[in-house]
Amino acid sequence: MSYLDANKSNSTEIQPGLEKRVSQLLEQLSLEEKVYMMSGHDFYQRFLNEDKRQFNVRLYQAGAGNDRLEVPYLWFADGPRGVALKGSTCFPVSMARGASWDVNLEQRIGEAMGRELRARGGNILANVCINLLRHPAWGRAQESYGEDPYLLGELGAALTRGTQHHNVIATVKHFAANSIENARFKVDVVMSERVLREVYLPHFKRVIDEGVGSVMSAYNKVNGNYCAHNKVLLRDILKGEWGFKGFVHSDWILGVYGADAAAAGLDIENPEGTHFGAKLVRAVENGEVPVDAINDAVTRILTTLIYFTERENPQSYFENLIACEDHVALAQEASEKSIVLLKNDDRVLPLDKRDIKRLAVIGDLASIENTGDNGSSAVEPPFSVTPLEGLKKHLGSDAEIIFDDGSDLDRVAAVAKEACAVIVFAGYTAEDEGEFIPGEVSSNEGSEPVIESKGGDRTSLNLRSEHESMIMRAAQANSKTIPVIIAGSAVIMENWRHQVSAILMSWYSGMMGGSAVARVLFGDVNPSGKLPFTIPQQPEQLPFFDKDADEIEYGLYHGYTKFDKESLTPAFPFGFGLSYTNYEYSNLNVALDGNTIHSAVRLQNVGARSGEEVVQLYVGFENTTIDRAKKLLRGFQKILLKPGEAATVKFEFTVDELAWFCEETRSWEVENIVYNVYVGGSSDETQLQKSTFSLGD
Repeated sequence: MSYLDANKSNSTEIQPGLEKRVSQLLEQLSLEEKVYMMSGHDFYQRFLNEDKRQFNVRLYQAGAGNDRLEVPYLWFADGPRGVALKGSTCFPVSMARGASWDVNLEQRIGEAMGRELRARGGNILANVCINLLRHPAWGRAQESYGEDPYLLGELGAALTRGTQHHNVIATVKHFAANSIENARFKVDVVMSERVLREVYLPHFKRVIDEGVGSVMSAYNKVNGNYCAHNKVLLRDILKGEWGFKGFVHSDWILGVYGADAAAAGLDIENPEGTHFGAKLVRAVENGEVPVDAINDAVTRILTTLIYFTERENPQSYFENLIACEDHVALAQEASEKSIVLLKNDDRVLPLDKRDIKRLAVIGDLASIENTGDNGSSAVEPPFSVTPLEGLKKHLGSDAEIIFDDGSDLDRVAAVAKEACAVIVFAGYTAEDEGEFIPGEVSSNEGSEPVIESKGGDRTSLNLRSEHESMIMRAAQANSKTIPVIIAGSAVIMENWRHQVSAILMSWYSGMMGGSAVARVLFGDVNPSGKLPFTIPQQPEQLPFFDKDADEIEYGLYHGYTKFDKESLTPAFPFGFGLSYTNYEYSNLNVALDGNTIHSAVRLQNVGARSGEEVVQLYVGFENTTIDRAKKLLRGFQKILLKPGEAATVKFEFTVDELAWFCEETRSWEVENIVYNVYVGGSSDETQLQKSTFSLGD
């Protein structure tokens, strides 16, 4: 199968003569010219001098290019919450969009990112981040979609489709098992082949099958080998078994350790040829790296690049597309659809403008721009609406807003007591979590202050103590206290969640997040977000995590699979989220037809408001004879229903999706057992419809 046949995100029409043209170019290139195409160039000079050590100032030359033969260059920008260049639309972080469970929305966001990169002259965008959230302390959790491989794969595929529709090469990252931040340059992630195949690779395969053009290798090791040097991952599985025809490039600056990475399957070293370049030329001449590896890499680069740069465009691209009105509106829609209502006792929400004459807004996070971390994914939009600004604009002159930064607890109590309702904004910033940015220590000890590190993995899963105190003091003074939590992943809430009436999870919600949260609080938008991870009651319910580990072992279970397996009770289950209306599930039917399992369930909106419900399908393996998860997500749909309206929601999945990986035979096997099917609004089995099917003899 050719690259173009496999590339489902692209036109099915194969460019005539492309393979022959690439072959002819390959014959005309010298070894030095081929190796030149296998790395980026000019990054350090520009970064250190022209850009004053600021990342994302410009597009970066990230491989390819030959002026003599008129081969274009790869012009790279980072993601995934927007094109990481000044002035771009800043969407909610990926974890927020994971909470939307909205495949169509994610595809439209991919299209917007593709348009904005094309308007800037770029052609490769590292925006498809699908590393699995194994533990909520992971600092870069906000850049991914959640804890479940199926959810990650479907949303990653949608972002890929949207981005590549505009002839931008999407990069999926970080391949593979990247889920610790502080130790990312050294940690060896050890796991069995079964764990690798069943838990940490399925979402990557889904995006590869969708036709993604490039893959970024991870910094960490997997089973003893750095990912950029990992032949099992890159050559055997990715390019061999999966038939990936695009190219693999390294993560930036410290992603490669020697020219041997080319033999293992790495095609491009970024941002420059530190270990490729002249060293790779010598390695080929000395017989240390086979010339076939060079030819394979350049063939992949040329085929992918020419296909995307010469395919017919669906539209024209001008600078007025960048942060245009439609894209900003899309960012607000994404913010609104991502907000998760975790608690709503006595239906305190939505607030009624007619009843709120004085609103207390507590917490410094209400008044600052807080769209995510300051690392490679940072986007500096032309403007950003803070929660306080959003509430002021939404309420106008209808209510008095009293803002307090929360630094004085007695003042918090006094302000809360005099208000009709209290909104407390609590959580984190880029100082607390995100890409790890090491601080600097003076070489002459004591002569200069130490600059503290920023971001990285969390040291605690609770809110800061001052934020917890702020919430509890406000709740003591006013029964209508609603915390709004800003974070990239799960927050343990046991110290205060039973003392408040309602809780919203609003994430790092992008440039329009302040407007979105106001519209949800006051009922202009019915919340439809669902948790893309499990929120524990205690850290002890989670897998072992060590942010400074040299080596760590990953097992089969984390998130809801661990909670199910060990009969643990979470604070909030995977897939959970309340609405301002109610939904009723009934009449679940399941039938096997050849290799396909068909399922249908009746869903009705039995409340008084229109709303969107995320219908989730899980397959249960309780009757297995081997060690397996109790159930796994195998389908979801977001359904809009008016009050009283009902719909039949249908799912299809194949027998192959029931398989487990047998290490003895090194193959996928399907058990001949009775399977359970669960359908409902979260992973909580007590709230799910249940049916069964058998594969028969």
